[in-house]
Amino acid sequence: MTKIIFDCDPGIDDGVALAVALTDPAFELELISTVAGNVTVDKTSKNALKLVEFFNKEVPVAAGAKKPLIKQYEDASHIHGQSGMDGYDFPEPQRTVVAKDAVVAMHELLQVSPEPLTILATGAYTNLALLLAQYPEDKAKIKQVILMGGTLSRGNMSSVAEFNVYSDPQAAEIVFKSGLDLVMVGLDVTLKGRITEASQQAIAKCGQAGQMLDGIISADGDKTEAGTAIHDLQTVFYLQHPEAFTTKDYWVDVVTEGPALGATVADVRAAYHQETNVKVCLDIDTDAFNEWFVNKVKDNMQ
Repeated sequence: MTKIIFDCDPGIDDGVALAVALTDPAFELELISTVAGNVTVDKTSKNALKLVEFFNKEVPVAAGAKKPLIKQYEDASHIHGQSGMDGYDFPEPQRTVVAKDAVVAMHELLQVSPEPLTILATGAYTNLALLLAQYPEDKAKIKQVILMGGTLSRGNMSSVAEFNVYSDPQAAEIVFKSGLDLVMVGLDVTLKGRITEASQQAIAKCGQAGQMLDGIISADGDKTEAGTAIHDLQTVFYLQHPEAFTTKDYWVDVVTEGPALGATVADVRAAYHQETNVKVCLDIDTDAFNEWFVNKVKDNMQ
């Protein structure tokens, strides 16, 4: 069983990823930490609580950063809806976030854990950057960080910048230079590995959970004829099936100012760095990804 912290900004794609992480017996979800990103942190926290209650799980939710370290906050409600997780009529959550700030909650959990924990980071990386700045000793307790974010090709916030990195580029820079074991699951793969219409039709037949997931995926604005880009779900898929991805280790820098703000620039020719700091996902087995997702819903959520 893989013990994980899920740092996120639900968000439809975070919500789908959380649904798998909450219900798969292969994972022990220790903490959900939330951050401002797709929508404000009060909304991302409420969405996390909605999913915890929907699946009747006992997982603490801790609210984190309300804004980026330096940059002005920008949301993505035009993609995810005003609630951040439109498409299904969730009841108002009865549970509340824990009293501790997300960074403190992450720190305390890492310190008492008998083994290093894996972090899935699918929102802006503000919480992670603050954790590393305030508690540098916690690096030794982090096994791996699987990041949804970045791109070596075209961006979705500018010609070169992906949303999560663009949301807080200074935080991303801290994380990328941290020396942690990092995996970058960026737009290079998440725009290829879309959830197909056939997969949606299959999960819609899987009881209330399948109907909920079909509803929120249908509300997601990131669609093409090939399907819906449920970006964050690929971090969970990578954790279980890294062999389904083509990867390459690079040194990746984050641009923190100017017209290329938020760009993730890989030294592909090793011209400036002999060492590497990120394992970058470059391709994905889309069929395997879709089959895996449908089976997770069928096997664990009905």
